[in-house]
Formats: sequence, structure tokens, C-alpha cells
Amino acid sequence: MKHLVLALSLLVHTLGGAAAPAKPLECIAPAKPGGGFDLTCKLVRDMLRLPLPLPAAEVDIKYMPGGIGAVAFDRAVRQQWADPRVFVAFSTGSLLNLAQGKFGPHQPGDVKWLATLGTEYGVVAVRRDSRITSLSALRDLLRANAAAAVFGAGGGAGSQDWTKAALLVRAAGGDHRAMRFVSFEGGGQAIAALKGGHVDVFCGDAAEARDAFLAGDIKLLAVLAPQRLGQAYRAVPTAREAGLDVVWPTVRGVYMGPGVSEKDRTEWARTLRRLMATPEYAKLLDKYALQPLPMAGAELDAYVQQQVEQMRALAQSLQLRVR
Repeated sequence: MKHLVLALSLLVHTLGGAAAPAKPLECIAPAKPGGGFDLTCKLVRDMLRLPLPLPAAEVDIKYMPGGIGAVAFDRAVRQQWADPRVFVAFSTGSLLNLAQGKFGPHQPGDVKWLATLGTEYGVVAVRRDSRITSLSALRDLLRANAAAAVFGAGGGAGSQDWTKAALLVRAAGGDHRAMRFVSFEGGGQAIAALKGGHVDVFCGDAAEARDAFLAGDIKLLAVLAPQRLGQAYRAVPTAREAGLDVVWPTVRGVYMGPGVSEKDRTEWARTLRRLMATPEYAKLLDKYALQPLPMAGAELDAYVQQQVEQMRALAQSLQLRVR
């Protein structure tokens, strides 16, 4: 009950008072529309519309492309964002970029990590009429020539999606340094390029590829998960089934500006934890093809630090520059 009172008071505070016109919250997707950051903000929007004993909160989604999150992170830190109504989407890819110094001189502790909202797994996709009909066929192609297929995904060399492609090439026995990769500003653009025949293979995530997959526009060759996923993905094999030991979970979450008070962050974390514990939120995760992974507060801070260290070691193993 105490947490509910705190949550109610915070929402009333951030919305400008019970009698005042509600000012929408903002969720910043630091890429162009259609990718994983966009999906995260839509999840935030939907979870704050759930029919629970909390004031309904509207969420405006704003797009801030640039460096797959680098521009938004830099502005948040340099401008000391302090508005408790503003969230910024992040992913495992953001932590990988932090580990490589791609977010400038900033450190993980320079922003206030709010919560993880769920996790998903990577996918390997081709267009529906592709000459590459299975992951085994792609494996054989890459083993003979690492440059035989053109990969396309969000981010450049060293990004999360580039890393998935590099790990696939390496697992197939090829040299990842020889692979061909086309960079896009987010997964939405990359999927559009795949459908248009401009690239051969898309390495992204299950949730961001969901709409194109269900529409029949693309074919999923594999999920990068320890075992097959359920529901719409149950017929899609894992990479391990084709002999490629590649697993890639992607965490979806939000952070706040460094100027936000610790009280506001704590109250928001409690609110989101409470929402994530409901059956209604579980249905939202199913809608977005995500798995539950609720973390906030000190637990999330420790997770971020641990992940950045692991990503630094992974980047070094792929001969990438790290800070």
C-alpha cells in the first residue's frame, strides 16, 4: 500500500496535479522509427495505459536518431536532463557501445538507469524469396566465403547487430573481418532494405522483426536463443540446431537524465515494478514478443556495470577497439 501511495503521488506530480491538464510523459527512442528502441517506447506507452488503480498517463514518443543511442546519451549527460517525465530507451546494444567508448567520454554511471522492461533474442532473417533457404545453407555459404552474403542491420561495425553477424560468421568457420555489412540507423530501416532486396541477411531481434515476419515479408532462419521460442516462433529453429553456437539475448529498458532526483527515480522504479508484476503486463510482453526481466534500482545499476565489462571482453575478442 505504501508503494501504491508513492506511485500515485509521483504520477500526480509528474502530470502537473490532479486538477491540471495532464502533460504527457516522453519516451525518447534514440533511432529512427521501426526498430527496437521504438518498440521499447511503445511498450512504455502501453504499460502506462493499463487499467489499474493508477492515474492514466499518456506517453509521447520522440525520435532522436544518431549513433544508435549516442546522441541521446550525450545530450542527457551534457545537458544534465532533470525532468522526471522523460525516459530514454536503451538495450544490450547500448551497453556494448558504452563498452567501446562509442557514447563519447561518458561512463555507465553518468545517467540514472530506471528499469529493464523485458528481454528478447536475436534472429537471423532473409527475404521471403531468398536463395538462402536455411541457416545451414547460410553456414555453408559463409564457410566457403565470408563475403558471400551481405548483412544489413542497425548500427555500424561493433554495434550489437554487427556483433551478431560477426559471431555467426565466426561460428560458421569464416573470418568475420571479411564479411560485408551495410549499416542502417535502426532496425526498421534495415528490415525495409531486406524486403527491398538491398541486403541478403538481417541480424536483428525477434520483437522488432515480428510484424514483417507475421506479414510474411521475411523468413526467419533461426533464433539466437538457448531453445526454441514459443507462439509465433515455435517453428523457427535455434542457431544451435544448425551447429552454430550463437546465443544473443537483448535487454529492453529505459534510463533517465542524471539531473533527475533520486526520490523521483526510486518512485518511478517502484511504479514500474508494480506494473510489471501484473497479469496485464504479462499479456503486453506476449504482444511484443518479449520475455520478463524486471530489474530496477541498485540491482539494475550492478547489472549494467557487469554487462559493460562482459561486452568489453567480447569486443576485444572480435578485434574491436575498446576504451
